[in-house]
Amino acid sequence: MLATEQIAHALIQHKADVTVFIPHYAMSGGTLLALAADQIVLDENAVLGPVDPQLGNFPAGSIIKVTEEKDKNKIDDETLILADISKKAINQVRNFIKKILLANNYSEESSERLSQVLTEGKWTHDYPIAFEEAKEMGLNVSSEMPKDIYELMDLYPQSPSMRPSVQYIPLPYRLPQTPSSKPGPNKKR
Repeated sequence: MLATEQIAHALIQHKADVTVFIPHYAMSGGTLLALAADQIVLDENAVLGPVDPQLGNFPAGSIIKVTEEKDKNKIDDETLILADISKKAINQVRNFIKKILLANNYSEESSERLSQVLTEGKWTHDYPIAFEEAKEMGLNVSSEMPKDIYELMDLYPQSPSMRPSVQYIPLPYRLPQTPSSKPGPNKKR
């Protein structure tokens, strides 16, 4: 997040107009960078993504939800600590998004609303915000993608094995132990 915020800050400080062209997708940090631009040109089939903070392998919003739905006395200390960090992370990202939207001439009301919806954990982290939905949300997006951008993309074909995907692997990753794999008095660890 630090590098993304530094780049976004540099974009809003840049004196000339900054246009971001998104022919396919800009998720999470990519969305944050796009929000820092003066203009977002989004292909009608391209997507943006939420900017909700993730703590380890869990969405911050989901960690907070546990503390809202479960009796505090039945929640372990680590989860309570993660919920506190989650609240701070969401507020930090929300405030930063609001700051960059205000710098790009969004109204106070729009900046507040957009920063909330993009960080609150309303969707999964890989939720695709399509062009029409981004427009309905109030993001300043255009679909007037220059032909040159597509020609440039053709020069860098993507390998089919390089397609983005989300795979859930629980962390810490542990193989299930069978009775024979557990260390016993005669087995070395």
